[in-house]
Amino acid sequence: MKVTKAQVEANRAHIVETACRLFRGRGYDGVGVAELMATAGLTHGGFYRHFASKAELMAEAAACGVAKTTSLLDGVNMADFIGHYLSREHRDDRSGGCTLAALSGDAARQPDAIKATFATGLENMLADLLDAGSARSEEAQRHARARMIETIAHALGALVLSRACPDDSPLADEILKTCRTAILDSITTG
Repeated sequence: MKVTKAQVEANRAHIVETACRLFRGRGYDGVGVAELMATAGLTHGGFYRHFASKAELMAEAAACGVAKTTSLLDGVNMADFIGHYLSREHRDDRSGGCTLAALSGDAARQPDAIKATFATGLENMLADLLDAGSARSEEAQRHARARMIETIAHALGALVLSRACPDDSPLADEILKTCRTAILDSITTG
């Protein structure tokens, strides 16, 4: 039976979504192509009809994951976003949470194409958060960008450190609470 072009595209999108979830949960090296395809409900041999390499899929899955995180910002104020981002619920949802927090450490050891995907995703996130169309002086734009980079790095670092602690560790919750409070204080006073 011949597979339609629409089904091929749907299968590819399903593979990317599945990879996005698995990579966030276990890292790039924690997931093999055979397992990935089996989890997607497809055959291992079909992988190379969709992707030239696992690295190509890793880059697409990273772009998909960062886009999902960025979409959470639509219509949400920064305080609410930080409240969710630095929650225990988000911390415990490794496979469904932020791609930057889950995979930045892995991406640092990957080819430049994957690093570029992360950089592009971060740039897109910054642009969305900064409302690039707003009328600010160049100096005010630089200052706002620096503060936003600081906020993202602070939140991302807090999430990563909290995840590095045992799940039942009081320190894991303390990190989230301390950093959430500090970021929210800086937002309201900034």
